[in-house]
Amino acid sequence: MDGSAAPSRTDPAVARTTVRTTCPYCGVGCGIRATPTGDGGLTVAGDSDHPANLGRLCSKGSALAETTDLENRLLAPRIDGREAGWDEALDLVAERFREAIDRHGPDSVAFYVSGQLLTEDYYVANKLMKGFIGSANIDTNSRLCMASSVAGHRRAFGTDTVPGLYEDLEQAELIVLVGSNLAWCHPVLFQRIAAARKANPALRIINIDPRRTATSDIADLHLAIAPGGDVALWNALLAHLADTGAVNDSYVAAHVGGFQAALDAARDTDPALSGLSPEEIAEFLALWSGTEKVVTIYSQGVNQSSAGTDKVNAILNCHLATGRIGRPGMGPFSVTGQPNAMGGREVGGLANMLACHLDLENAEHRAAVRAFWDAPAMPEAPGLKAVDMFRAVADGRIKALWIICTNPAVSMPDADAVRDAIAGCAFTVVSDITGQTDTARLADVLLPATGWAEKDGTVTNSERCISRQRGLLSAPGQARHDWQILADVAARMGWAQAFDYASPAEIFREYAALSGIAGQLGRDFDISAKASLTDAEYEGLEPFHWPRTASRSGGRFFAEGDFFTGDRRAQMLPVSHRPPQSRPDAEFPFVLNTGRVRDHWHTMTRTGKSPRLSQHIGEPFLEVHPEDAARLGLAPASVAEVTSRHGSALLRVLITDRVRKGEVFAPMHWTGETAPSGRIDALVAPQTDPVSGQPESKASVVAIRPMAPAWHGFAVSLSRIAPGTAYWARARIRGGWRMELASRSLPGDWEAEARRLFGLESPGIEAVSMIDPARGAARIAFLEQGRLVAALFADSGPVGVSRSYLAGELGQTATAEILSGRPGAERPDPGATVCACFDVGVNTILAAIRDQGLRSVEQIGFALQAGSNCGSCKPELQALLDSSAAAPATQPADLPKRAFVLP
Repeated sequence: MDGSAAPSRTDPAVARTTVRTTCPYCGVGCGIRATPTGDGGLTVAGDSDHPANLGRLCSKGSALAETTDLENRLLAPRIDGREAGWDEALDLVAERFREAIDRHGPDSVAFYVSGQLLTEDYYVANKLMKGFIGSANIDTNSRLCMASSVAGHRRAFGTDTVPGLYEDLEQAELIVLVGSNLAWCHPVLFQRIAAARKANPALRIINIDPRRTATSDIADLHLAIAPGGDVALWNALLAHLADTGAVNDSYVAAHVGGFQAALDAARDTDPALSGLSPEEIAEFLALWSGTEKVVTIYSQGVNQSSAGTDKVNAILNCHLATGRIGRPGMGPFSVTGQPNAMGGREVGGLANMLACHLDLENAEHRAAVRAFWDAPAMPEAPGLKAVDMFRAVADGRIKALWIICTNPAVSMPDADAVRDAIAGCAFTVVSDITGQTDTARLADVLLPATGWAEKDGTVTNSERCISRQRGLLSAPGQARHDWQILADVAARMGWAQAFDYASPAEIFREYAALSGIAGQLGRDFDISAKASLTDAEYEGLEPFHWPRTASRSGGRFFAEGDFFTGDRRAQMLPVSHRPPQSRPDAEFPFVLNTGRVRDHWHTMTRTGKSPRLSQHIGEPFLEVHPEDAARLGLAPASVAEVTSRHGSALLRVLITDRVRKGEVFAPMHWTGETAPSGRIDALVAPQTDPVSGQPESKASVVAIRPMAPAWHGFAVSLSRIAPGTAYWARARIRGGWRMELASRSLPGDWEAEARRLFGLESPGIEAVSMIDPARGAARIAFLEQGRLVAALFADSGPVGVSRSYLAGELGQTATAEILSGRPGAERPDPGATVCACFDVGVNTILAAIRDQGLRSVEQIGFALQAGSNCGSCKPELQALLDSSAAAPATQPADLPKRAFVLP
C-alpha cells in the first residue's frame, strides 16, 4: 500500500460510546478509555478508575489513536504471496501440520507465540499444541524477557508467584531498581515512584545499572555495576545481613530452607566481582540492611543473562532471609516487558509449563490437565525453548512452524541465522496484522489477525491484575481473532468438539475452571470464582487481582510463609558469580548492552505508525564513551560499523559518559522495514541461561570502527521509499516520511540520484537545487505545482539542518528558504522533540527557560505542557534546566501546579 490510499473502515453508525479497555504495550497494564470517532479512528484517555495507572498514560499509550489506521494491514489470507480464501488457507495449514506429525511425529511441529496475545488466544494455542498435537514445542517471545524470573520464582517459591502489588511502591521506604530503566520502559510506574517520593521525601531510591539512564536521575545512589556482577553484589548483601544480625531468624526457621548453603555460597563470593568500589558496596549494604520496607524491582538487566536465574535467586535470597516479602511496602518485584507476559505464564505458554502454573513434568498435573481437556495426548518432557526451537528449524527437525503475533527474524538473538532458518523451513505460517514485517515476508501462508481495539479478551499485568481488553472497532477486511484461527485449524485436524468455542467468554470460563483444579493440586493460580461468569458478566468484568476463589480475593503472598513447595517452605539457593559467556578480547573488545528507547515498542509494527513517537529518536544509535570514541576515531553523529561473531550493524554514534569505558549500548527496535543495517539482534550471541533458556541480550562482545561514507544525507518525502544506500533509517512524520542516509559512493549526477531515490521520474516534478561537487554536497527540493513533495540534503559529514522544520514543510507551498534547511528568523525552530506527548522541541524549551525564567520541571509543564502527561521526559527537562546558563538572578513567583493533562 506504499504511496497509495489506505483502505477505510469508516462507519458513521458506530456509536460514540467510551469503552474501558487495556493498553497493549508494557506489563504495567494501564487502563484506557477509548471512544470511536465514527471515521475509523479513536480518542484515547487514561482510565482513572484502573488500579494500575489511576488515569496516567505514557507517550506510547497516549498515541494509540494514531496507530489504528489500516495502512499496511493484512486484509486477507495469502498463500505464496497470492491472495486466498480462508478455507483454502486453513485447509493447507491443517494438512501440512498433520502431514508433518504423521510422518515425523508431534515434535516435528512448533508454535512460536507472543506476550502480546490475549490470554484466551494463548490458552487455545497451548491447549492445541500440548493436549492435542501432543508436543510441548510451544514457546513465546516472553522467553526473551522474563523466563529467568519464572525459573527463579519456581526454584524459590515452588511456583511462578509475584508476591507484591503496585501499591507497595507508595508504602516502601527504599526502592531498589535493578537492571530496569523504569523511566523509559515502564513510565507510569516510574511516575508512581516519583509521586511517592514527593509525598514522602524520606523515601530512598537506588538504581543498579551498568548504564546511567533517565531512571538514574531520581536515584539517591546509582551503582554502575559490571555486566554480570549482580550475583556478587547480592551475595555480599546476604553475607552482610548475616554478619549484622539483620536476618529474620524466626521467619527463616519457620518458612525457609537452604539458608546455610546460600549463605556459604555468598561468603565464598568476592564482592569486587560486582565491579563496584568498596565504598559503593558499603553504602548499598547499609541502606538495604538498615531499611525495613524495601521493594526490589528488577527487569531485563537481570533476566536477560546467561546467569539470569541465579541473579533472580540472589535477590530473592535476601528478601527471604529478612522476611521482607508479602507485607506492605516490601518484597521482590519482577516487572514484565510485555502486556500479557503474565497471562502467557498463567496459561502455560512456555515450553516447560502446563496451564495454570501446573508442572509439565509432574505426572499428577499432566493427568489432571489431560482429563480436564479430554485430550488424546500430553507431552511428558519440556519442549524446545525459543533459541533451541529456531536451531531445530534451521537443521530441519521442525518441519512446520506457526509464528503468531511476533517478529523473531528481528527480535531473536543471532537474528540473521533465525531469519535464514525461517526462510528455509519446509512450511511456515505467520498470523499477524501486517504482511510487512521481516518475519511475515518469509511465510508460506499469511493469516490476517485482528489487533488491539478489535480484539476481546483478558490480559494480566505485572502485579497479577487481570483486566479486560475490549474490541471497539470492526475487524478490517477478512481479519479474524487468533483464537478463532487456531480453533478452525484444530477442527480441521480432527478436534472440532474440543475447540468449539463461540466466544472468548467461553474460553475464559474453561480456563478459570481448570485453575480450580490447579488450586486443588496446591498451585497459586486459582481464579475458579470466575468460572461461572455469564457472557454479560464477562463483558462487564472489572480489573481484579488473582487469586480469586471462594475463600480468597487477591492480596499479597508469603507474609506468613505458606509457599507452594512440597514442605510449604521457600528455598534459598546457593548461587555463585558467573561472568557473561562472551568475554571481551583483542578481536571483539567491547561489551554490547541492548534495550529500549522511550517512545517505541518492540519492532515498531504499531508505534512506527505514529509521527510523534518517531520524533524523539528517529534512527538506531550506538552510545559510546568519549574516551573510547576518541581512540576509535568516532565523531559525534558519525556512523559506526559494529560487528560480532554473528552479524554486523551500522549505527549513528552518540558520544556520552552514560556508558562505562569498554561498554556500548544500542536499542533493539529497528528492522529491515525501518533500518536494515540497524537490526541490533543480528549482533547478539545465541547464548542462554541453562535453567531458564533466556538469551543473554546484555553482554555480547563486538568490534567497532568508523564507517567512511562518501556522503551523509537527510531526506523528507511524501511517499514511503527504501533508499538502498548502505545506511538508511526511515521514520513517520505527519503526511510523509523522514530518512537519515549514508552512502559509500558519490553519485555522478545528484539530481538523477535524488530522482531515483524518491521515484520521481515525472518531468512535471520540478527540481530546485544547490550542488557543490567539490565538497560532495547537494541540496535538492522537488516541487509539484509549487508544493514540496521531497527534498534531499547531502554533505560529506553529518547534515546540519532543522529536521522538524523540513518535516513541517513537506506538502506545503515551498518558500525561498527551503534549501537553507532552516526556517527564517521570523519562524522559530522548535528543535528535536523532547516531549512526545505534546510535541515540544528542545529549542522551544530552552527559549522558555531563558525568556520566562523557568526554574523547575513543574514550571516548564505549566508553561509548555511538556512533561505534564506521562512524565517520561522529565529527566531530560531537568537536564535542560541544569545545563541552561540563562536562569534569572531572582526566583520567579511560583506558578500553580498544572493538573494531569491528556492530549
